[in-house]
Formats: sequence, C-alpha cells, structure tokens
Amino acid sequence: MKLELDLRMATGGGENSYASNSRLQKKAILETWPLLQKAIEELYMWLPSRSTMVVADLGCSSGPNTLLLVSEVTSTIRDLVQETGGHRGLELQFFLNDLPGNDFNLVFRSLEQLQNRDAMAKTAAPPCYIAGLPGSFYTRLFPRQSVHLFHSSYCLMWRSKVPEDLSSGKHLNEGNIYIGKTTPPVVAELFQGQFRKDFELFLRLRYRELVSGGRMVLTFLGRKSEDILNHGDVATMWELLAEALQIIARKGRMEREKLTSFNIPFYAPSLDEVRALIKQTELFDIEYIGLFESNWDPQDDSGSDMVHDCVTSGENVAKCIRAVIGPLIMDHFSEAILDELFLIYASSIAKHLKKGKAKYPIIVVSLKRGVCNTIAI
Repeated sequence: MKLELDLRMATGGGENSYASNSRLQKKAILETWPLLQKAIEELYMWLPSRSTMVVADLGCSSGPNTLLLVSEVTSTIRDLVQETGGHRGLELQFFLNDLPGNDFNLVFRSLEQLQNRDAMAKTAAPPCYIAGLPGSFYTRLFPRQSVHLFHSSYCLMWRSKVPEDLSSGKHLNEGNIYIGKTTPPVVAELFQGQFRKDFELFLRLRYRELVSGGRMVLTFLGRKSEDILNHGDVATMWELLAEALQIIARKGRMEREKLTSFNIPFYAPSLDEVRALIKQTELFDIEYIGLFESNWDPQDDSGSDMVHDCVTSGENVAKCIRAVIGPLIMDHFSEAILDELFLIYASSIAKHLKKGKAKYPIIVVSLKRGVCNTIAI
C-alpha cells in the first residue's frame, strides 16, 4: 500500500465523490470558526505594515469545503480592515496542501466562484494569492519560519503508513481493519505507536516552518476513553465495515489473504494522549484543547438521542465513508466490489443505529509557537 498514491478522497463531483459527501467535515470546520478567527485576529494585529500573511491548509481535499478556510480568513481580515481603517499593505498567501492523488483540478476550477464572491463584497479584502501544494504533511513542505497559520481539519487521524509489523505480517489483526473487539493488545499498541511517531514528527516539522508566534488550529477524530482497546463509536464504524468485507469474502468476491492483510492507516487518540505529546515536545503553547461530538449521519443536525429514519441515516453514513475510504478499498481489492460492499455496510449501520444515535468524538487544538522558543530540533 503506497499511501501517497492510494490514500485519497473519491475524486470528481459525482454521487459517490467526496465533493458530494463532505457535509460532516464542513460541520467540524464551522464548529472551530471561533478559534480560527481568534488566531487570525491576533496575527493581523501582530504583523507589521506591508506584510504578507502566509496561511496553509493541510489536507485540503477537494469540493465545497476546500476554499472555506480561504473564505473565512479573507472575510475576517475584511472585517478587521473595516474596524481598524486600513489593511496597512497586508497581502495574503494561501497554500492548499494534500497528497498528490488529491483532485487539485477540481480545487482550481472552484477558484473562480470564490473570486466572484470577493468581487461582490462591499469592502475589498487585501490582495490574495492561492497555490496548490501536493505532498505529505509528514514531510517538510515549507522553508524555515515562513508560515503564519497552519490549519488542518479531519486529517490528523490518518497515519503516514500502516505499522510495519502489521503490514509485514509479523502480527495479524484477524477479522479487523482497525482496533476492534478482537484486536490483540500488541496490535493496538502498534497503531498507537505509529500515531505517536507521526504526531511528534508533524509537530516538529510545523515548528520549523512556523514563524515565531505562529499559530496552528487542528481538528481530527479522537476517542473519549483512555483505554486503547475501547474506541467506542469510532471503532464500531470500522468494525461494521470489516464485517461487510467479510461477507463479500464469504461470497468468493475477494481473496481472503487480501482481507487479512488489509488494515487502515488510522488512529483516533484520546485527549490526554494528544495533550501529553504536545507538552512532551515543548515546542508549542496550548491555547485551547477540547473535544466535541458530531452525529454519524452528516445530514442529522438534531440533538436527539434517537435516529428517526435508520435506513436513510445508514445510507448517508455509508456514502460519507465510501467517499473517504472507497479509493483505498478499490486499490487493495477491486472497484467491482464497491457498490455491493457499501450496500451491505449501509444496512449494517441502519441496524446499529436502531440501538441509538452514534457520534464521532472530535478533538480540536489551538497551538502557538513561542516567540522566544529556542529548543533545538
């Protein structure tokens, strides 16, 4: 599995594309607007005249959410310009980053809509320049101390790779594609160890690239329990997909060896795990860290604990997950199984939701690079 090529959202704008099934991710972005606005305001007031504010969106994907960050930053700056009476020669540079398999063509085609909206605004925003940047955020992406604000939403639960001892077959995760009820503790520790390596690397890379006083706002799936084997609804989501894959295998639609070797490069950390790793590196000040929950069904905005139409909700959830994991399944198994697989998956989700509403725990972190931090990395 070559993640830089295989791990990508479903491209295009069709019924099963990420662009058509990313409302869940949009809700998470909107939930974190206050933290993002605070970071922008502080950077705006801190920057000297005739500066360029550099903003990077890591894991931008494609579709209607991709330019939300650009739109939010420019509108916030526009409001600040009105309040302060001038933008002091400020310019904005945005970098939209994702893996090379991302649908950057769709991103670039949507830029015209954003420019039209800006042209209709009563108050002009500072000059804005947008560029695509393919590459893994587990590598260096920018020159040293060149970025003012990093944003990443619904991305950091994805690992740089499946743990080596799992992908090599040294340890097996029979009947699972992530940490499930029957996952051996040693395999769960492999997933956790990969997260720790990746997250520490991510923090150190971004520390090098941020200016002193630069900010990061990060949002990603997590879990509420500190017990590594108790991942709650996040684990259940993947367990139901593993069961659907097993049904397909029993029908003879795929080789069982391929199913045994399939594990997703994913880990949902606890809040304390994230906090401890950030403090351990001593690179960033934690301005905020917290957790909120979002319904599995991206179309369900209610606060009720009951699901009113389990069948429809099952279909909505299955479409959302297919848009995210479908390309990885297609590359490992076959595109021919996708339709049947996700019909089975939707039915399984509907049955699960009859027990009650399922929710994703989502971690949000706001970090600041210390102005006088001189730790060698």
